[in-house]
Amino acid sequence: MDKAHELLKKHWGFDSFRDPQAAIINAVTAGNDTFVLLPTGAGKSLCYQIPALMTDGVCLVVSPLIALMEDQAKSLEDKGIKALVLSSKLNRHDTIIAFDNLMHGNYKFLYLSPEKLQSEFIQEKISQLSLNLIAIDEAHCISQWGHDFRSAYLKIPVLNDIHPDIPKIALTATATAHVKNDIIENLQLTSAKIFTGSYYRDNLYIRILKKEDTRLGILNLLKSIDDPAIVYVGTRKNTVQYARFLSSHQIKATHYHGGLDNKQKSEALQQWKDEKSKVMVATNAFGMGIDKSNVRMVIHAHLPNSIENYMQEIGRAGRDGKPSVTYLLYNDNSILESELVLKKSIVSPELCRSVYGKLNDYYQIANGELSEEIFNFDLQEFALRYDFQFMQVYYALNHLHNEDIIFYDQNPNKTSRIRIIENSTKLFQVQSLQNIQAKVLQMLLRTYGGVHEQFIAINESLISSKLNHPKDEVIKALRRLDLDKVLVYNESSNRLKLKFLVPREDNFVYHMFRANITQRNKTKEAKSKSLHHLIKNDQICRQIQLLHYFGENLDSPCGHCDVCLSRIPAEKVDYQELSAQIFNLLKKNKTLNLNEVNQLLPNDKGSLVKTLQLMVERKLIGLNLQNKFYIIT
Repeated sequence: MDKAHELLKKHWGFDSFRDPQAAIINAVTAGNDTFVLLPTGAGKSLCYQIPALMTDGVCLVVSPLIALMEDQAKSLEDKGIKALVLSSKLNRHDTIIAFDNLMHGNYKFLYLSPEKLQSEFIQEKISQLSLNLIAIDEAHCISQWGHDFRSAYLKIPVLNDIHPDIPKIALTATATAHVKNDIIENLQLTSAKIFTGSYYRDNLYIRILKKEDTRLGILNLLKSIDDPAIVYVGTRKNTVQYARFLSSHQIKATHYHGGLDNKQKSEALQQWKDEKSKVMVATNAFGMGIDKSNVRMVIHAHLPNSIENYMQEIGRAGRDGKPSVTYLLYNDNSILESELVLKKSIVSPELCRSVYGKLNDYYQIANGELSEEIFNFDLQEFALRYDFQFMQVYYALNHLHNEDIIFYDQNPNKTSRIRIIENSTKLFQVQSLQNIQAKVLQMLLRTYGGVHEQFIAINESLISSKLNHPKDEVIKALRRLDLDKVLVYNESSNRLKLKFLVPREDNFVYHMFRANITQRNKTKEAKSKSLHHLIKNDQICRQIQLLHYFGENLDSPCGHCDVCLSRIPAEKVDYQELSAQIFNLLKKNKTLNLNEVNQLLPNDKGSLVKTLQLMVERKLIGLNLQNKFYIIT
């Protein structure tokens, strides 16, 4: 392990490994297939990164999200370790260059999605690489019992044929016993060394509280701390609204959701990481790969989809091991809203059959026919034409995609990209003309460096502004230049790309997916039910309930969740400690009423009342005409 410790110190600056990192690294370097189940923040990435650095060759990492891959690759690059992400941003020519670099450029890591791995061209290129390890991140995505099932994960074992002798490591932060067995079976890790860490984080103080005014509750909680915090909300619209609300009350907040473009996401994340904004208000699109150690509070203003999601999200607090608080604020409306969202997401196999049939009709595909075309798809227009609810079509498409009936790209290219064909005979001819195409081409050559060598992201609005021409004319000119083979124009599109993967046989296809979709719906309902049970069960320690869900036992109650605090007898309260906590709150907030104090310090209310009375009697604090406490100066 000397070399492993040397690499750990050199690149990460740590003197020792956390338990059980060293044992996992030993298993991997010995050539074993390995299964790793460690909670969020336990340092899973090191378990494959260190072994990969210890031997010659490239480590292939399969991961579900581009943002997560890019974040991890950048982190490695910052440490002087060469890593490459194979994303849809690369065309075939760029991909060939990328693999040349992997073979000859001293790269150590190749990140790609399971969907990318399905390409025969990519498989052929991977077969030419000298691999030393295959890492499957977020491995729970391979299980239909998991909370993030991705059918493409089921195709990962193709790597066993391409590189049969290369060890594999599968990693996840959240997996029940059933999901764990699915991962091992589906990835063919039959002789794998298995490592499972405890889900228990004793530095996380979990509070699940019923609050009628969620916004006010969040505001008061955030006023009690000076450190970074995350607020999870249910919709993209809410990220904006809550961030504005907090900012209007002098709490600097930024927002993050899946609808932002890469630049907006990067700016929001950096602002929060640099602590120019104290609070990140986000949907569950925020979190994977986000490693900020000093998050002191995570608040849920909505009900997560599952206990797995909840555990991942609260696990982003207190990664430095220091005490941190997590709050889930709910009321009758939020429970009702959660039930309605679940109901909308449950799409029957029969409805999926109907959507599938209408999709074929929409593109005029006959029985027995398989179209090779990649179609532009307007989900809204399709739903209106056939009188479907928008979300029903959305979830039906998800099912059909997961069953390999269709393929559709849910993340269309949002940034246009161009590359000028340098040896085009028309290049100089066009520039000599006095038309819009000539002006656009000249502007591209002046504005975007390196446009001959590689694809460059462009902004049609900026070009339009500089040329003082309408944007639609600029787009038409770019299309014409593409048609004339002067350049390649990959136009941004908000439309989905859809492709049929099987011939049209409505009844046969229905029987292919019926059982799986039925099972997936049952799993989704069961996960929601478990989450609701956790919220409503205020008789058993929250940590005991959470650990039981994952098949782990806690010997005694945690002592600091809302359930444990509510059971502390009044006569055992440390009034001196409680008065110090109240005093610190009032130093930060100036004035607070009894309910606000109780919100920030969810102790037994009787103990708080008695402590406040004692502090008033001793003239440590006062009570104003608005029934708010304040420090007497």
